[in-house]
Amino acid sequence: MARGENLKEPPSVYQCRPPTWLPKAHEASDLGYVGFFPPRPDQEEEALTETNIKSGLVLAPLVPLETYSAQETVRTGLVAENALAELEDLMNQIFMRKAEYLPRIPPSSFRLPSRVTLNDAKRQAWFADLANPDVPLQKLGKSVPHGAKGHDLLDLLHRNNVAIPRAVWFLRVFGGNETVGLRNKPQYNPTQYSVDWANLVTGYLRKQLTDIALPMAPRPGLNVKQTFKGVLAETDSRERWLSRFSYSLSLLRAFYAEGLVDNRTFLVWLVQQMATCNLAQLGFVARISDEYLDGMLSCRALARPFVEYSLCRISEIQATPASEHLGSVVQVLHNILLRTLLALPDAFVNPRIWAQHSALIDEALSEYSSRNSFTIPEQNTQALDQTFIDTLADIRRRNSAMLFRDLPPRIAGHLSSALSDIKLLNSLNGKSDLSTTVFFDPSSDYLATFPGKLDILLTWSVTPLQHGDHRPYAAVSLLRFWRGRAEERAVRRGRDSPDNFIQDQLFDWLDSSDVAADATNLPCIALLFGQLVKHGLFSYPHYIQRLVARGEQGLDCSQEHGSRHRRFVQWIALHNSSSALIGQRKVTLYGARAREIPEDVNERSIRKQIRALLPELFDGSHVSVDLSSDFCASCDDLFSATRFEQVRLMNGWLLPVLKKWIAAKGTTFDSNDRTLKIYCTATALLARCRCYGTMLELTLSTLEHASSNELLTAVLRTLRQHVEVWACMDTMKSITSALFSAHTVWKTRGVRSRPLMKLLIELDDGRLLEHTAREQVLTDLTAFAYALRPVSDHPQELPNALPEILLLATDFSPDAPITLANSLWYNYRSTAGWDWLVWDNTVASLRQLPLIVEDDIKRKECSYKYAVFLTHVDQHLPTGFDEQILSWFLGSGRNEIAALSAEIWDELIVVLLYLSIHGALAATTILTGLVYPIWSMAASASSVQEGTFLEIQLSAANKLCNHLLLQEKCIDGVPPSSFYQIQGLQTRRRDVFRHPHFAALAENVPTLVLIEHNGNLPTHLREGCCFLREALCARSVFRLGIYRDLETVHRAFDRVLGNHAVSEELQVPLINALKVMFAEDHDSGCPSVENWQIFSTSLSPWKLAATSIELRFTIKQLQEALTQDNSREKARGALARLTSSLFKQGMSPEAVDFVAVMVKGASMEIVARFVSAGLRRISEILKAGSRPRRIPDYVEITSKAGEVLRFLTNIAHPVSEEAIVSAPLDTQTHEELIVGMRHELATIENILITARADPPNQVDVQTVSHALILFARIMQFSLGFPSPRTSKYSAESEGLCNTVFNLVLLHGSGPTLDTVLYPLLIDTLYYLLDEIPVDPRATSYDPFTSYPMLELQQLPPDMPTFYRSRIRTLLPFVSPNASVADLAYVSKDNSIVPTPVQNRPWEWVEYLGERSVHDSKEETASDDAMKNSTSLSLELFGTRIVGKRLEYLIADDTANTKDGGQRVQNTLSMLHETSFTESIFKRDWRESRFSASYAPHETAHSELEDVLGALPTFTATDHRSSSSRMASPVSSIKSRSSVQPPGLFMTHQSPAHLQQQQMSMSGSTVSDAIDVDSLSIEVANSNASSSQLQGGTKRKATEDLTDDDIEIVQGPMPFSSKKQKGKSAAGKSKAKKR
Repeated sequence: MARGENLKEPPSVYQCRPPTWLPKAHEASDLGYVGFFPPRPDQEEEALTETNIKSGLVLAPLVPLETYSAQETVRTGLVAENALAELEDLMNQIFMRKAEYLPRIPPSSFRLPSRVTLNDAKRQAWFADLANPDVPLQKLGKSVPHGAKGHDLLDLLHRNNVAIPRAVWFLRVFGGNETVGLRNKPQYNPTQYSVDWANLVTGYLRKQLTDIALPMAPRPGLNVKQTFKGVLAETDSRERWLSRFSYSLSLLRAFYAEGLVDNRTFLVWLVQQMATCNLAQLGFVARISDEYLDGMLSCRALARPFVEYSLCRISEIQATPASEHLGSVVQVLHNILLRTLLALPDAFVNPRIWAQHSALIDEALSEYSSRNSFTIPEQNTQALDQTFIDTLADIRRRNSAMLFRDLPPRIAGHLSSALSDIKLLNSLNGKSDLSTTVFFDPSSDYLATFPGKLDILLTWSVTPLQHGDHRPYAAVSLLRFWRGRAEERAVRRGRDSPDNFIQDQLFDWLDSSDVAADATNLPCIALLFGQLVKHGLFSYPHYIQRLVARGEQGLDCSQEHGSRHRRFVQWIALHNSSSALIGQRKVTLYGARAREIPEDVNERSIRKQIRALLPELFDGSHVSVDLSSDFCASCDDLFSATRFEQVRLMNGWLLPVLKKWIAAKGTTFDSNDRTLKIYCTATALLARCRCYGTMLELTLSTLEHASSNELLTAVLRTLRQHVEVWACMDTMKSITSALFSAHTVWKTRGVRSRPLMKLLIELDDGRLLEHTAREQVLTDLTAFAYALRPVSDHPQELPNALPEILLLATDFSPDAPITLANSLWYNYRSTAGWDWLVWDNTVASLRQLPLIVEDDIKRKECSYKYAVFLTHVDQHLPTGFDEQILSWFLGSGRNEIAALSAEIWDELIVVLLYLSIHGALAATTILTGLVYPIWSMAASASSVQEGTFLEIQLSAANKLCNHLLLQEKCIDGVPPSSFYQIQGLQTRRRDVFRHPHFAALAENVPTLVLIEHNGNLPTHLREGCCFLREALCARSVFRLGIYRDLETVHRAFDRVLGNHAVSEELQVPLINALKVMFAEDHDSGCPSVENWQIFSTSLSPWKLAATSIELRFTIKQLQEALTQDNSREKARGALARLTSSLFKQGMSPEAVDFVAVMVKGASMEIVARFVSAGLRRISEILKAGSRPRRIPDYVEITSKAGEVLRFLTNIAHPVSEEAIVSAPLDTQTHEELIVGMRHELATIENILITARADPPNQVDVQTVSHALILFARIMQFSLGFPSPRTSKYSAESEGLCNTVFNLVLLHGSGPTLDTVLYPLLIDTLYYLLDEIPVDPRATSYDPFTSYPMLELQQLPPDMPTFYRSRIRTLLPFVSPNASVADLAYVSKDNSIVPTPVQNRPWEWVEYLGERSVHDSKEETASDDAMKNSTSLSLELFGTRIVGKRLEYLIADDTANTKDGGQRVQNTLSMLHETSFTESIFKRDWRESRFSASYAPHETAHSELEDVLGALPTFTATDHRSSSSRMASPVSSIKSRSSVQPPGLFMTHQSPAHLQQQQMSMSGSTVSDAIDVDSLSIEVANSNASSSQLQGGTKRKATEDLTDDDIEIVQGPMPFSSKKQKGKSAAGKSKAKKR
């Protein structure tokens, strides 16, 4: 029965079911189970077909394995229209639907401790608990007392001595409650309370610092006893103050670190304190600054003023008497400066600071080096020291550039080069060696510079604007020496000789030079080219042939219109001519048929005149010449003849006759007087004709045959008088040889001539004579001196008076003077000072002459007698009479000179002139000892009586000076009286105009001007001084001395004009006198201010240097007028006209430099006027031109504005440092300039922006760059001259700063990157930002006012790192707080720029744990729910649950094998959704790699056995969370307990333990959410969990956890809809101890 029943009920069909612990592959979709694939009846392998039975189941390939490729299929789909868009839309929908099903993060459950109002006792108890470290903050965190605020609250914390961390927590809670009501407002700023709290804390510190005060200085006139009692003076008050201040600093340190005080606000306050604190507070402020210096160094807006104020404090310490007690403070400030120097060198880039305090910076660096040299090994500091040196050198270079120091010199142009060449040529004198003088370019490539140099040389030698007969000879010698060097170089290098090149250049100069075309220069040109022809530098035959070959019209004298070359052919002298050459010249000028030419007729007339002048030379008769008139008037045909005729007559006819006469008659005693007269007359003629070559040949011939002392003296005078000519003719060696030969001849005769030996030594100058010859002459000179003054052991004593000198007046014997001189020398030759006594007694005797001799004529004879006597006394002195007379003039002789009458002065003048003519007394001695002192006394005469007293002396001094320097003719009764004496006077006169004596004469020209305008002197004397001054200035030798030493003239007038004792009315006459000195006639002169424009357009290099001196004094005259009330307005008008006309006209760059040199050194007011006018002119240039700008416009602007800037920098350079503190400039000028500059820079900015998109022509970009460089330099220059700043100027300056900043960005990256412009522009921007005036209406100090507002992420991404770092310091942001540093809010949309995370220190309060009491909802809440219970909400991190969590166990067989756990984990990871956390390539790499130990064929598994083994449980700290490519927007905040111990899955577990784990999880499915907190406690706090379970605690493990224990996982963790029932297994299990 039962059996039947069983048959009626067949057994159920077997169904393959998965294990109960196996999780589903997907919760919603029916995708089966993980790793479970049961058979199905409809499967293909279940079908029993014939083929399957016979051949087995063979699945046909879906695609051809060998040839199939999906590329074509994919390509076809991709090339379809909108394929990519559709794919993108598909993926977007997938993500959107996925996001819809994702669970939301619960809202934050964090609540701030509430505020309660407590009574005083409870409040005090609460603060006592807060101060007690044993009372946990969790107990106090329920509520906080409400009451005290501000400084009282901080005092309360200090009195209770609350620990800093606990005090910070309390204050954070306090501030958080203050801001709760503001957080939901639209304009809420989380950092505003930090700003308010910073103001509160800084006010609290300022209040404490204010207690430190310094005693005030007693007020003068106030008799009140003052007492001072400082807070640091007593021990108790000091301890209390230090305790509170230290506690405040500790609080500040915590506030600053966590951002509770706004760092920027605090650092600004700290900078301001450095500026306003006193020296007693400075020590505390300096140490606070040292601690927080790193924050300031992140921003230049803070560091730059802090550096300035620190330097000012160091300067103040150095100036205070208590500096020795503040050494430690100075050292702290030095350390701060050095740290700033290393970290932010740009803080020192400020020209104003550098100009004022650069020495202090150097001092800080030197102090550091000296301090570390004794404490730190050298090898450790060497690199740091070098860094300091390099950084400081770079800062110095940048500041000096903006101060326009060390400007690169302009390449010498034509005018500058000509000035230097002319200065070199004018410096040639009698001691110059032309063989070593380099005038032409010594390089082989002379073609470029030689024509210009030659033009300067030839023009200098012939122009009437220069002076001196030596010039043509100097030009020939310089060209000859250059030709020699060039020819040697050509021979060595196998090149052509330079002769043809020189010939062509000389011909071109004659043919094209304007100077050569001037008929007045013809005699000089003829002299010059005659010498060139003589020395073979210019070929006269080739010259005529070239003229004829090119068909030169007007060469024949019969033609009406003559060529310029006709005069040259006619005038050029031929020193060595042949008959053929003379005939060629004759034919060229007069034609082939000319028989008698005018030159022949003129030659006969000239010979007749010379015979009449020198009858002794031709017929032996003697004719007296009237020396009172110009003897040269009798030879007018000679002097009016051409140079050709003069040389031909002198060399071909007169010179042979003279040499023959001197050779025949020179040794004859009875003909010595005639020979002397002929020689002196002949040399006068030759000097007038400037035939110096003939003169030298005659002089050397006469020297060879001279037999009398007078003739030898005449020869020596000729050589001395024209020594410059001999030096320029390069004949000094032959002259010294001839002199040495003459000395040897005279020495053999037993005669030693002191003048001969002195001249020989002087001309030799230690370089011409042989050493033995020079030593011989010196020995002879010494022996001669010893013979005249022998050494005696018993010298005869000098009497007080020598009566025999007075008796000489009554001795009428012709030899009486000589006899007396010999007698006195014989008696007193060994006694020192006898010569001074002789002179003193002679003057005393002259004073007695009117009493002894009443007749004027006889007195003159007596005067000559005394003069002859003194001349012979001079010959008996080893060194002459000159020094003794000068000492007498400057010593005791002053009183005697003042007592001389007019008659005695006449006799004294005769004596002085005679002595000077005969070489016994130098003309310079007479002027220095006698004339110049009298002029000085007359110039300073302050009364009419004093003027009357000086009348006789001044009249005599003027007369003496006139005879000595100006007289050319003989006057009865006054020397000179013969050609011989005239020659002597001219020779002595030339010394006055040579170095070093000319300086004294030039310095006395202003003295003569003062005499002319001294109303206390008689009118005729003042007029005489005026005539004397103008006559001196008209002399060619005087102007030659001026151009040789222009600085001497400048110093002479500057000394007078700079003397405040000189009346202002005298300045104009002094300037006019200076003009007369430089002009060619009395009426000419340099123009005044009014006609400056006419002058400046015709600047000549020949008058440029002299004109610069005159115009300097004109500027100085205006400068003095500006200081006077009565002339200020007139001077300002003249100066305005000068500056206006100066800048509005076009000038060459060289003219600009010239004018700048003139104005350089003027007063600040003058410079300010020029600078204002120059900047105004630049503004006008910027306004002019077309709009919009074109590239040619910038070329013109750069040229014009550049020259104006060059001029301004040159004149302002000496005062550029003072300009920073000088009187301000015109405000309107600065405003106009800043507006124009802003518009131009904005235009350039637009051009560069266009260049980035469409690169233009490189030349155009370069032109714009040059203009930008110029504009930057103009801005730097204008900022060095401050002016009153207006609101318009400030607004325009801020706009200009923004434009410059944009240009900095453009030149710091991209295609417009420029390594030259970027540093220039950024330094200019620094300067602009520093000099923008502070708004006086501002209530608080804000250094960030004008700085650019730009986020760091907005900088160009391709900007170099170094450039980016410099821009970073410009942005007005201090370093962010460490908790949010480098964090930003990101988005999946790449078009959205990430924004930095904003610090919310008052909202992010410390989490103290869950409260012990929960409501019913919290009790029933799921343990595995995501918690958001901290103040830092998970929403800030963008936290999302993006995937499902998988729990697994690692089986023993896989865990024990190598890499088994990792293999299983990789296999299970294939089921993860990792699109948010892992890239495709990373996942492909992980899934396609297998360990070498992995062998899947070695293990067989049954159907019911899980291939993967026991699956381990996934925890929240999955390792894949760290591989996310998307960075978290904020740093992860987690507790140490949330970190997984490495041994959790790496330790080997027993099967029993694994089975226990599986059983413990039977109450829940794998798909349920896992309690992460429980797992964390199980792993990290196993001991704690066990103790809680043993103690009977029923509290859930999750109750002790905080949100800090959560680690954010951005992985595929789908939310589970099921709730875990009962207690978690993790809460019951115990961790196994290892």
